[in-house]
Amino acid sequence: MNISFETPDKINGLMTITVEEADYKENVEKTLKEYRKRANLPGFRPGMVPMGLIKRQFGTSVKMEAINKFVGEQIYKYVKDNNIQMLGEPLPNLDAEAVDLEHEAPYTFKFDIAVAPEFKAELTNKDAIDYYTINVDDKLIDQQVDMFASRAGSYEKVDNYEGNDMLKGDLRELEADGSTKEGGIEVSEDIVMPAYIKDEDQKKLFEGAKLGDVITFNPRKAYESDAELAAFLKVDKADLGFHTGDFSYQITEISRFKKAEVNQALFDQVYGADAVKSEEEFRARIASEIQAQLVGNSDWKFLQDVRKYMEQKVGELTFPDALLKRIMQQNNKDKDAEYVEKNYEGSIKELTWHLIKEQLVNATEIKVDDNDVKAAAREAARAQFAQYGMNNVPDDYLDNYATEMLKKEDNVQGYVDRAIDQKLTAALKNVVKLNEKTVSLDEFNKLMSE
Repeated sequence: MNISFETPDKINGLMTITVEEADYKENVEKTLKEYRKRANLPGFRPGMVPMGLIKRQFGTSVKMEAINKFVGEQIYKYVKDNNIQMLGEPLPNLDAEAVDLEHEAPYTFKFDIAVAPEFKAELTNKDAIDYYTINVDDKLIDQQVDMFASRAGSYEKVDNYEGNDMLKGDLRELEADGSTKEGGIEVSEDIVMPAYIKDEDQKKLFEGAKLGDVITFNPRKAYESDAELAAFLKVDKADLGFHTGDFSYQITEISRFKKAEVNQALFDQVYGADAVKSEEEFRARIASEIQAQLVGNSDWKFLQDVRKYMEQKVGELTFPDALLKRIMQQNNKDKDAEYVEKNYEGSIKELTWHLIKEQLVNATEIKVDDNDVKAAAREAARAQFAQYGMNNVPDDYLDNYATEMLKKEDNVQGYVDRAIDQKLTAALKNVVKLNEKTVSLDEFNKLMSE
C-alpha cells in the first residue's frame, strides 16, 4: 500500500491510495472461508461446497467490501497520524478514473479532502469583553412572589360579577321575539368568562351582573373562533350556521379567583415545611434563586460576546467552498442544490465558530466527562421544573430524570455541548479582562434582542 497527500492551497487536499493485493487478500480469504462454512447449496454437505464455487458467487462483493474497509481505515489513520484537520467526510475525486476491481491489483483511489484553514484563536488578559450582571430588584422579586401566589390561588363564590370572574349558568336559545326556542339548544352549567369575549358590545352586557340575573346576548358575535363557539354551544362546528341568534343566560354561580395569601402556608407549599419562616426569608430565597438563574443568562450572553469578539479578531477565513458544498449536498441527499446555496453561508459561520471554540477549549485544557454531562442534564431538568413553579424537586428525583433524558441518544450531544460551554465560559472569565456592567432585566433583554 502506498499513500500520499497533497494540499497545494492548504485547504483542498488530494489523497491518493494505491492498494496492493497483499493489503486485502488475507481478509478476503478469511471471509470466503466463513461463507463456505455457512453455505447451504443443494448437492453439497454443509461446509463442503467447493471454494471455486464460493469465489465465483461471492468473490467480487467480498473483495470490494474488504478493499473499501481497508481504504477507509487507511484514510482515517493517515489523517490522525499527520494531524490533518479534516472537515466532513472524504469524497471520491471527480477527475479520477473509475477503478475496475475485475482486473488484478494494484488499484489506485483518489479522494478530495476538505482541510480547515490555518489560523490562531487566542485570548489573554489584554482582551476586554463585557460581562453583564443582572440586578435582582424588588420588581423581579414581586413578580415571582405574585406568580407563586397565583399558582397557589383558588376560586371563591361571590354574588356580583367583576372583570375576570368566571360565570356558570343555564343557556337557552331564543326565537327572534325573545321567547325560548322550542327544540333549541339548552345547556346547563355552561361556563362564560366575559373578560375573554372579543366583541365589546357583547362584553358590556355582563357588566354589573349579579347572581340569578338573566343576560341576553349573541354567542356568534361574542366568539370569533368556531372552535370556541362550538364548545360553548355543545354542537358540531358544521351546525353553527343554524344557531346565529340570541341566547338567554341565567347566572347560577359566580367564581372569583383569589391569589393565595403570602404567609406560612405559601412558604411551605413552595419550599417545603418550615424551610422558610418569614416573608423576609421568602423574598431572600426567591432573590437567591433568581440571581442563580440570571447568572446562567449572563454567562450565555458573555459566551455570545466572546464569539463575536473572536470572529472579528480572527477575521474572514478561507474555506474550500466547492468541496464543502459537495459534502453538504452529500449529507443532504434529499435536498437540491438551491438548498445548499441558501444555507451554505450560515453553515460556514457555524463552522468558523466551531473551529475557534475548538482552539479555545484546547488552550484552556477543558475536559468533559460523564459526570459533567450528567450535571448539565440535571441543571436542564431543574430549570424545566422551575418553569412550572417546582423549586424544591428532590435531588434523587432530578438524578433519575436526568438519567432518563440521557438515555435518548439525540439528547446526549446537546448536553455534552452544554457542559463544554459551561466549562469554557468559566475558564474564559478568568482569562480575559471583564468589563463588568450591572443592568436591569429589561435592559439585559434589550441587549439580547440587538
